[in-house]
Amino acid sequence: MFVSGTTATDARGHLVGRDDPFRQTVQALDNVDRALAALGSSREAIVRLRVFVRRIEDFDAIARAIGERFRPIQPTMTLVAVSAFVDPAMRIEIEADAEDLPRRRTGRRRSPPSPR
Repeated sequence: MFVSGTTATDARGHLVGRDDPFRQTVQALDNVDRALAALGSSREAIVRLRVFVRRIEDFDAIARAIGERFRPIQPTMTLVAVSAFVDPAMRIEIEADAEDLPRRRTGRRRSPPSPR
């Protein structure tokens, strides 16, 4: 499963933590959790994060929020500095790749698609 374009917006689409990269990271991670839950998955299934930041100076606050959330899971992570987001007040965007938990537990693989 793939979750992308996750920013620090609340349920009404308003930005949370305007000048606070820690709060923005927490909100974006909450949004990742909700998206995975809607797909029948959870944070524990995440195997990779891609974190896009507007200001590399925010790294410590962002890393602290991610560390608090993912310490027991420890997915791989890439941090990329970008020049801008759609909303200039956004400081972070997160993508998450999650492994299908039932498939991982059973060891079953999906059948390849049938040729056309």
